[in-house]
Amino acid sequence: MRRFRIMGITALLLTLPAAAPAATWEFDPAHTGVQFKVRHLMVSHVRGDFEKVSGKIVYDEQDISRSSADITIDAASINTRVAKRDEHLKSPDFLDAAKYPSLVFKSKKVEQAGDGKLKMTGDLTIRGVTKEIVLDIEGPTPSIRDLEGKTRVGGVASTKINRKDFGLTWNKAIETGGVVVGDEVEITIDTEIFKER
Repeated sequence: MRRFRIMGITALLLTLPAAAPAATWEFDPAHTGVQFKVRHLMVSHVRGDFEKVSGKIVYDEQDISRSSADITIDAASINTRVAKRDEHLKSPDFLDAAKYPSLVFKSKKVEQAGDGKLKMTGDLTIRGVTKEIVLDIEGPTPSIRDLEGKTRVGGVASTKINRKDFGLTWNKAIETGGVVVGDEVEITIDTEIFKER
């Protein structure tokens, strides 16, 4: 009797639909951007972005905890629309892009943080220094099928870091008090990812 019951349970399990495996998604570089802003002279903000970002997202719609992100940013692609400032930011005073060509984020944990919101904890590496950060994510959006038949979703991730934690310590005092560059950097990542089907 027990044998027949086990066989029945096995047969029932075989008829249940299998959970969809986590899918690997690619960044669409034309619709993905990494922006930042930091205080300048204590009175305004300098805003800029990185023009080259790559990586992959593993996104599991059924179990978000099985999702992950691996993002690489080209340090030399920094653009604040002022060439002289960009060269300084790429120099050893800041990113030292010749020695450390990439900024890298690798996730360690993803969790739901409310309706349409996620928290992604991971390691950010800048100038060879790795620190744990948390990305607050709005999304992902409902998936859509584009004109080429690819499935796409989007999202916006944001965080704040202290640049000195990563060895970006250059600064100069100003006569009226304060410094040229603020320590806190706000980072926003607008992403659009896709898979073939």
